[in-house]
Amino acid sequence: MFSIVMYTLAISLLLVSLIKDKDKTKIALKKVWKSFENILPQFITIIILIGILLVILDKQAISNMIGNESGLIGVIIAAAIGSITLIPGFIAFPLAKILLENGAGISQIAAFISTLMMVGIITIPLEIKYWGKKATFIRNILAFLFSIIIAITMGVIL
Repeated sequence: MFSIVMYTLAISLLLVSLIKDKDKTKIALKKVWKSFENILPQFITIIILIGILLVILDKQAISNMIGNESGLIGVIIAAAIGSITLIPGFIAFPLAKILLENGAGISQIAAFISTLMMVGIITIPLEIKYWGKKATFIRNILAFLFSIIIAITMGVIL
């Protein structure tokens, strides 16, 4: 139901935009299409990798590594994977749902998502260039620790 409301709202606002200014709307739609074309290869690659991962790892393997029973070790494994992975949010959240459906624990997924969004092992060279070594390492260490706290809190609450 929520999806229907959102699609209806988006189409309605697009029609309002078309009525108000056709030229700007056409330019915006061209930019959106260009962005979609740029994201599509990454999106398809990650979907293929997720598919391969789910074929290789069955529910029991996922549950053993990052399931509820894996405890703090599973949280740390998920946090480490999230820290070194560079996945856009629009792919990370559906991936999290798939992992939850296949035996992953809530704390572990919270650690994965929060480190994915906050910790940037891959982007460290770029961060050092702009912020310096000290600020980069402090930010990443604090983000990692905060992600662990978030994961534990989510596990307790949910």
